Amino acid sequence: MTEDIKWWQKAVVYQVYPRSFQDANGDGIGDLQGIEQRLDYIKKLGADVIWLNPIYASPDKDNGYDISDYEDINAKFGTMQDFDRLLQKAHDKGIKILMDLVVNHTSDQHQWFIESRSSKDNDKRDFYIWRDPVDGHEPNNWGSFFSGPAWKFDEETGQYYLHLFVEGQPDLNWVNPEVRQAVFDMMNFWVDKGIDGFRMDVISLISKPDGLPDGEVPEGGEYGNSDKAVANGPHVHEYLQEMREKVLKRADMMTVGEASGVDINNAIKYANTDESELNMVFQFEHMGLDNNPNPALGKWYDQKVSLVDLKENLSKWQNDLAGKAWNSLYWDNHDQPRAVSRYGDDRAAYRVVSAKMVATLLHFMQGTPYVYQGEEIGMTNAYNLKREDFDDVEIKNAFKYLIDKDHLIDEDTMLKYVHAKGRDNARTPMQWDSTANAGFTTGTPWLKLNDNYDAINVEQALADKSSIFYYYQKLIQLRHDLPIITTGKYQLLDPKDEQVYAYRRVGNNEQLLVINNFTDNIVTRDYSVPTNAKILISNYADDKAETLRPYESKVYQFEK
Repeated sequence: MTEDIKWWQKAVVYQVYPRSFQDANGDGIGDLQGIEQRLDYIKKLGADVIWLNPIYASPDKDNGYDISDYEDINAKFGTMQDFDRLLQKAHDKGIKILMDLVVNHTSDQHQWFIESRSSKDNDKRDFYIWRDPVDGHEPNNWGSFFSGPAWKFDEETGQYYLHLFVEGQPDLNWVNPEVRQAVFDMMNFWVDKGIDGFRMDVISLISKPDGLPDGEVPEGGEYGNSDKAVANGPHVHEYLQEMREKVLKRADMMTVGEASGVDINNAIKYANTDESELNMVFQFEHMGLDNNPNPALGKWYDQKVSLVDLKENLSKWQNDLAGKAWNSLYWDNHDQPRAVSRYGDDRAAYRVVSAKMVATLLHFMQGTPYVYQGEEIGMTNAYNLKREDFDDVEIKNAFKYLIDKDHLIDEDTMLKYVHAKGRDNARTPMQWDSTANAGFTTGTPWLKLNDNYDAINVEQALADKSSIFYYYQKLIQLRHDLPIITTGKYQLLDPKDEQVYAYRRVGNNEQLLVINNFTDNIVTRDYSVPTNAKILISNYADDKAETLRPYESKVYQFEK
């Protein structure tokens, strides 16, 4: 890539899940005033951008991803005045705000859908995807991403509507130009407020395939695979180019598209350096490497990813996008389990050192890193949550369909898998201190806390200069200071090594050697480190050269 670096290529994003971040009014739900109270914390970490999960008006069938009014704030989070003040305070501190854009679907309580379902001849009928029954059944075999069918029959009008997610999230019909213009008008409402960009939810799904053909049914499954059937449809790129013309080019915006089912070729179209569509995409290939070998169980599994497979996948994205498109870098978010539990080792003896190792591996790659709230203090999966504690609709539906209905798995095994991969692992409230409810709320938390908050919290992290927090702070500062992290060429070392992930970043006059021991064993590796090399960052206090201690991670810097 050229040396003409955009601000978002050197930026680090901090993701805030509002309902779990900080509760300011004691109702047990995080809110905008709570986020405002913690801006100095985010500034201290060094993040440049806050990505806010949806804060719009919503009945919360899917925790805010079912929007009933795009231009109003969910009363649980506060008011539009609260948002305006948060935006101003963030900007005053040099922090940008990235809004979540959810336009594949709305809530079934959105005024558009209320009108659409009222009659077949309503002006808004074609805002959504309605189809007649086929032989008395659903129009095709697509399954919801949250289990069950992707179609809901409406008794009033005798047709089905499409919902790729829960029943309360009907899919918009992007073929209709009125829908597209209504979406663009809404986006411009937020651009005019001065926000700094959009994270676009499931944006690769907005263009459905012509004719809505059946999807391939995985072995042992009941419904067609909607991801393969729907993702990267025939008109998605023209829709995004239209969005660029009508919205995104009006300001210096940062855009990232959540793109399930994306491959390298499509990613280069979405995130091309010509900026004709988006700046970058979230791809999910590395998230699927530890899926269950039984396709019918999908993501539900508890085995660690193969390091060889992980290297191959991450390296492919590093090398194949280089100079053509831009990477996003992430381990976890509101839809994924905790990074230290999934990729590191959350046992007490190794949690801190392995969390730093996992962070090092990611933050020295080319792309824009995303840090999910609590990741920077090493928050872990919530093994104390039981079936009755879970809030997430995906988890609830998994128990309902995979156990109660289809009997594909027993409840104890499913609970073990949910503890490994469930979304509520990431959604337990932020752990600020060791007081009641971890300092998150004075009320009753909307979701049960992880019971390790007395040992893992922000207060302790800030008091310990060797904590994970300060390690992240240094990683972020290095990205800001060293152009090679943004522009250097990536070179994987020893692709078949099952224990150590090592790679180089190569610049014009210098190199970085990034070494990560992914095991709790002491191993020895010789990477021919030059005598003039210096340690840039390490998760151990000293350097034992070729000897790598459990989860040891270090980065050497030297002249080329």
